[in-house]
Amino acid sequence: MEKGGVMIKRLILACLALLMMYSLGVAKGIVGVTIPDTLAAGKETLILNGAGVRTWHYMKMYVAGLYLKGKNNDPQKIIDADEPMAIRLHIVSNLVTGERMAKATNEGFIQSTGGNTAPIRDKIDKFIAVFKEGIRKNDVYDIVYLPEEGVTVFKNGSRAMNTTGLVLKKALFGTWLCENPSHKCPDLKKGMLGE
Repeated sequence: MEKGGVMIKRLILACLALLMMYSLGVAKGIVGVTIPDTLAAGKETLILNGAGVRTWHYMKMYVAGLYLKGKNNDPQKIIDADEPMAIRLHIVSNLVTGERMAKATNEGFIQSTGGNTAPIRDKIDKFIAVFKEGIRKNDVYDIVYLPEEGVTVFKNGSRAMNTTGLVLKKALFGTWLCENPSHKCPDLKKGMLGE
């Protein structure tokens, strides 16, 4: 009887271990894209806050992961924070073109600033120009904010642009996290907030 009890305990522990491994794997993978748990930002190592999928007419466009210094599910605090953070965009569709992404991003800036893009228009245009250079499926964009450097965009690991200013950072992160994002994709925002 004692041997049977030990065997059952071992079987239960093995099942729990498998379930934990499975849940960890699912947390890292979204629509076939592996989202890393951490992201280097200057001297900082940021942790994955959450990730979601941007859809358009039920088609998956890209996976977005939000990286912060510590877990946070308050979108306004994230937008306002003057501290290192990053967003990784992994393109998962051939339907995402440079022009479409530029247009959608511009609409996002309009929404997140309440239509007041004039004070940072030159910085917005500089940011959007990165997408206008062309986008292909499986391109990866790391959008990194560091207080001392501003916003830097890396495309497939190579530095593509940099522009300074907390105002741009707030508007930029607001394109995904503001109260009513232009993408009309609530699951994306919830995913990035880790909900």
